[in-house]
Amino acid sequence: MTDSEIEITAELVRDLLKDQHPDLAGLPIREVAGGWGNQMWRLGDELAVRMQRMDPTPELQLKERRWLPVLAPRLPLPVPTPVRFGEPSERFPKHWTVMTWVPGEPLDCASISRGEHAADTLAGFLRALHVEAPADAPASSDRGAHPKQCTGGFEEFLQAIAPGGLGADVRAVWDVWNDAAAAPQWEGPPLWLHGDLHPANVVVSDGTLAGVVDFGGLFAGDPAWDLAAAWLLLPAGAASRFFEAYGHTDEATIRRARGLAAMKCLFLILMGQNGDRGLPGGKPAWGPAGRAALDRVLKAT
Repeated sequence: MTDSEIEITAELVRDLLKDQHPDLAGLPIREVAGGWGNQMWRLGDELAVRMQRMDPTPELQLKERRWLPVLAPRLPLPVPTPVRFGEPSERFPKHWTVMTWVPGEPLDCASISRGEHAADTLAGFLRALHVEAPADAPASSDRGAHPKQCTGGFEEFLQAIAPGGLGADVRAVWDVWNDAAAAPQWEGPPLWLHGDLHPANVVVSDGTLAGVVDFGGLFAGDPAWDLAAAWLLLPAGAASRFFEAYGHTDEATIRRARGLAAMKCLFLILMGQNGDRGLPGGKPAWGPAGRAALDRVLKAT
């Protein structure tokens, strides 16, 4: 049996805790739905165990261990913070981390009803996060480039979506992308970025944003990669409120952000399509979320 084929069960999680953190082994354990690169298990009421699953290397977990304790204290929304480290062993040859639990319901399974509040909340969170990163901040291996350097990936996503599955005019989608690719590049210093803001990586409560999770994509770079969340996360009509609250955003950055939002929508739609087909890693709920977000992108001015 290869590492990727190891079945992660509550019994395995408890045995790992008994071996490395026995004081936590008596807490209730229950699986959390979702997850791909990592699998999550609730541990009592306030903690969670993040188990490396499909991620081929421990890099993303190790990144969270290193940087979340630095960033979390100045962020205005709850984020998962590592509290214990689990190391590879004979029972489980991969990394795992005990983290604080962020309460709320993932946005891909819920909705935002308080759009203006959510826009202000997201803007405040990203203002606090988007500060100049230190020289040893992580770089991104698969995102962070100017949109013009990502056209191949954009086209690949678009072509992989089944006929009729896009729910939008292909020419209009290309127009948004081409405008982003033509926009000037980011000239400022590399800023701290979440790097992977989409509906499954934020939680909501009482109709608004209540927390941000999964910082495995954390890197330093162009803020447009995070500002795409204005269309990916917020309901129709809230993007303008978000950019007003965020402030200090030039037209070129907004153009890049809109194009990147379109590409991220295509990814969500494709993952939803894979879920509908029962393919590994597919997420059926992501398709509707992606199409709704793409509609917001195309209606933006």
